[in-house]
Amino acid sequence: MKKTKIITTISGSFNKIGFKLKKHSPEILVVAGVIGTVVSAVMACKATTKVSGILEKTKEDINSIHNCAALSSSDKSLAEEYTPNDVKKDLAIVYIQTGVKLAKLYAPAVALGVLSLGSILASNNILRKRNVALAAAYATVDKGFKEYRKRVVERFGEEVEHELRHNIKAKKIEKIIIGEDGKERKAKETVNVVERDSLSDYSFFFEPSNPYWEKDGDYNRMFLLAQQQYANDKLRANGYLYLNDVLDTLGIPRTKAGQIVGWVYDAENPNGDNYIDFGIYESYRRDEESFVKDKVMGEKLGKEKYERVVILDFNVDGNILDLM
Repeated sequence: MKKTKIITTISGSFNKIGFKLKKHSPEILVVAGVIGTVVSAVMACKATTKVSGILEKTKEDINSIHNCAALSSSDKSLAEEYTPNDVKKDLAIVYIQTGVKLAKLYAPAVALGVLSLGSILASNNILRKRNVALAAAYATVDKGFKEYRKRVVERFGEEVEHELRHNIKAKKIEKIIIGEDGKERKAKETVNVVERDSLSDYSFFFEPSNPYWEKDGDYNRMFLLAQQQYANDKLRANGYLYLNDVLDTLGIPRTKAGQIVGWVYDAENPNGDNYIDFGIYESYRRDEESFVKDKVMGEKLGKEKYERVVILDFNVDGNILDLM
């Protein structure tokens, strides 16, 4: 039993090591390829220092052959023993021997260089296959999620689906209202509240800290609709558009996902909606000061403050590199 347990443990350890090596094989192959390329270059430089000796020996042999040929041409008795054909054969032998010597001299460097390039290409091939698999997996998950959203909308309505997806909850908050007499008074109102960390990678806040934000809600909506129309015009003109390109026009920082996902426009064979929708949804969110004090300092505020924000839920088509 102990031997079996030991063998099982050792086998499991080797399997884990093998799995980790396979997981990091692209990085290992690239590093090995780079190191091998550098080493092969050094070996080639060292081999070059020995070339002059081989070429000098070749030059001596060629001069000897030419001297013998000149001697035989001047002496008729030697002409039959060392004919022009013999000269050609000897020169060919010298050239072949020189080529073999040079090949042997550079063979290690060339072989290592070829292996290094092969290692880098193998790494690229592994990454390409993994990216294809990830793209296929993403497409499957994205399709399933969109179908699920459609079923939720059909049963509960679009408003409920939106609230569930972004974890939006109705909450009573205290607001200061200016009456007709010009005096301020406090009143409670039920509004939709969204948490800061409840948005997906393709949803963003258009908030007071944004450089394009204005206190006038109508102006903000007009600005967003204008940018949406501009993005659609650009999509139809270019045939594609990255999410980061749209974020730039809205004053929202770029994301890693935004440099891959986006929209593709094809009137004949649409891959998605064939248009860009910002998914504009107005809501409230706990303001930055309350959030920092509660999360970082641990201070419990008696009265929480909320700020009006706009949720932008982009209808991206997915990885546009695979859609074009």
